[in-house]
Amino acid sequence: MTATTTRKRRLGDRYDGRLIRTLDPLTMMVPFIMRTRGDAQNFFEDRVEISHAERWLREQRDKGIGDIGILHVIMAACVRAFALRPRVNRFVKNGRIYARNDLTVSLAIKKTIDEDGIETTLKLRFDRNDTIWDVRDKLNAAVMENKKLEATNSTDRLAGFFVRLPPFILKGLVSFLWFLDDHGWLPKAIHAASPFHTSLFITDLGSVGIQSIYHHLYEFGTTSLFLAFGSKSHEKDIAEDGTVKTRKHLTLRVNTDERIVDGFYYASAFRLLKRLVTHPELLETAPESLPEDID
Repeated sequence: MTATTTRKRRLGDRYDGRLIRTLDPLTMMVPFIMRTRGDAQNFFEDRVEISHAERWLREQRDKGIGDIGILHVIMAACVRAFALRPRVNRFVKNGRIYARNDLTVSLAIKKTIDEDGIETTLKLRFDRNDTIWDVRDKLNAAVMENKKLEATNSTDRLAGFFVRLPPFILKGLVSFLWFLDDHGWLPKAIHAASPFHTSLFITDLGSVGIQSIYHHLYEFGTTSLFLAFGSKSHEKDIAEDGTVKTRKHLTLRVNTDERIVDGFYYASAFRLLKRLVTHPELLETAPESLPEDID
């Protein structure tokens, strides 16, 4: 099963998204009141206890399954959360709310971990029934390829072309691309290369030794969620038997576009995400069924 069920394209749909037609009137009005993601952004933070997840990771390494870490767990949990709560995979463009036609995750990486290290951005495409092993393989293959100093991906090449233009031409071109994107006419090659047209942008700040931040949402593109996590921390929790135990935690911080779904649905998606990060064994197999977004 792929990211979405194939549907016949109807008037008002875009090649990257299907217009949601059965929303209540107030929800359909909200994008005309909160016109930008900056107007509509909400911030969410949750502390996730990861002791069990780390034990699971050690068990995999003991079995000889290497090249897997907490980033893989979080990314696989996000993919599964999008699969089982498909309404969070929406975006707003030109005042309309769309169900995204694919499931992608963007991630910035540095080719070398130093102040002068070159940064590049990956955009990974997933199927809704991907397991943690599928996510591990796709992420590791992309990172390995793009860590090479001489490697360039479509995002790098596109940005490289644009920045060679004189500033006044570049400014006009970006404005024109913005107009095309608002109306669903952005060239597909640019859409495919753009990390800003994605279900989720994620950043791992633990890899550079700091705590997570609240990252802004980009106005250009269609990204409705940005998730950041940072360094692990040891904190004291009260166990069920009343004793105090020191456990390892991770703080997830998410910036959301509140226009795509209501708070109740977001809460359901975040509870699911936390459960999946806490229990990565749930990600070892594909989901039995996949719900679809409304018409």
